Amino acid sequence: MEADLAALGQRLKARRQACRMSLDGVSRETGVSKAMLGQIERGESVPTVATLWKIASGLRVPMSYFLAPGLTPASRSSTPWHHDASGMTVLPLFAFDPGLGFEMFVIDLPQGTFSESPAHAAGIVEHVVVIEGAMELAIEGQWHRLETGDAMRFAADRPHAYRNLDAARARIHDLIHYPAGM
Repeated sequence: MEADLAALGQRLKARRQACRMSLDGVSRETGVSKAMLGQIERGESVPTVATLWKIASGLRVPMSYFLAPGLTPASRSSTPWHHDASGMTVLPLFAFDPGLGFEMFVIDLPQGTFSESPAHAAGIVEHVVVIEGAMELAIEGQWHRLETGDAMRFAADRPHAYRNLDAARARIHDLIHYPAGM
């Protein structure tokens, strides 16, 4: 995981520099503290999925920018999962494709997982498909139970949350669609 933390930090720093922003500027755009951003850049802190979303939204890049640089079918199986404190793990399945406007992840939600996601940029739509187990998805404060084979599409430009209250792990596919020009 250390190499992954270093790579994630390098990607954050490269994007920040490409945008000609200071850590203060990125903090203002993302709502993530300057201290936390510095720790991520130095590979000293594992950001939660929610924090990565805040950073990606604020810097106007897809989430896979941080998790799957250079992802190809040959490298996909060796691409490590991103683990966070909520228990959620995320594996990029397809990195962002600007021509198609989407990225796709496999997400595992072990028993007891609760992960809140901040609002993404305007126009982003998520498509969640449960491929194993059951989970709950909160949209605008209302919880929806989804079981194997169930799917839900929702506007992700508002806060939402994922949780697994069942004994078994839940696994989902999460396809994230970005509006044209993002």
